[in-house]
Amino acid sequence: MPTRAGFIALIGEPNAGKSTLLNRMVGAKVSIVTHKVQTTRARIRGVAIEGESQLVFVDTPGLFRPRRRLDRAMVAAAWSGASDADVVVLLIEAHRGLTEGVQAILDGLQERTDGRKVALAINKIDRVESPVLLKLTQDLNEAYPFDETYMISAEKGHGITQLRQWLAQEVPEGPWLYPEDQIADLPMRMIAAEMTREKLTLRLHQELPYQLTVETEAWENRKDGSAKIDQVIYVARDGHKGILLGKGGETIKAVSKAAREEIAEFVGHPVHLFLQVKVRPGWLEESERYSEMGLNFKDGNT
Repeated sequence: MPTRAGFIALIGEPNAGKSTLLNRMVGAKVSIVTHKVQTTRARIRGVAIEGESQLVFVDTPGLFRPRRRLDRAMVAAAWSGASDADVVVLLIEAHRGLTEGVQAILDGLQERTDGRKVALAINKIDRVESPVLLKLTQDLNEAYPFDETYMISAEKGHGITQLRQWLAQEVPEGPWLYPEDQIADLPMRMIAAEMTREKLTLRLHQELPYQLTVETEAWENRKDGSAKIDQVIYVARDGHKGILLGKGGETIKAVSKAAREEIAEFVGHPVHLFLQVKVRPGWLEESERYSEMGLNFKDGNT
């Protein structure tokens, strides 16, 4: 049988479950998953194998109405991911249905898909009754001519196999794009920074949802098989530094421990993680920070 390989863009509103679906498809934790919207900044690619097909997933930031430079750059990245992909999967939440945001995405799809296959994946199906689900499926397929519709629960794994098998048939014939053992194409430094940022977001979701970013400054593999990792957490204001450190440094210690354990599990060997907090008032307007997140600074221009 011929091999197949292609890029699949997962698009949808913030918090629709794209990162959870990507992790479920790949079978490893590649993309940051939090209950806070807008946490996927870079277009993380996860790689899955289904039969003779290699599926390369582009996990785009959620599509929403942008207000700030960072927002605009994220939305541009999302549509760029959809435009560059071989197949697009629109993920929507069953209990939220056909929202204004979903309608805006459907309008955007009409302009940007250029005849490529688009599947609808209705996620979190365990949250609604069957009649509601059937009506929603009908309404959405009337609003856009989807090639296939799948009812899934990314969290619980329902319907994922069928979706993955369909994607495996739809990607183009050709050689595989990545080595078989590679699950993400982001450099390890960036994945490690994402993991730390996830822990910060979970811990500080009330106080500092989007006012911080994490960069891996140094990564040294030691002779004993461990790695020494230095990371910097950038915050926008002095007051944020105190929140991040916590009383007696307890917040930063807890974050460091949780991030260290997860990074160590991901790389398969012990790590020594050192976190530093720096105040950079204008980091949201610095092009280097955007490059580090895999975004284009110019896409944030109005």
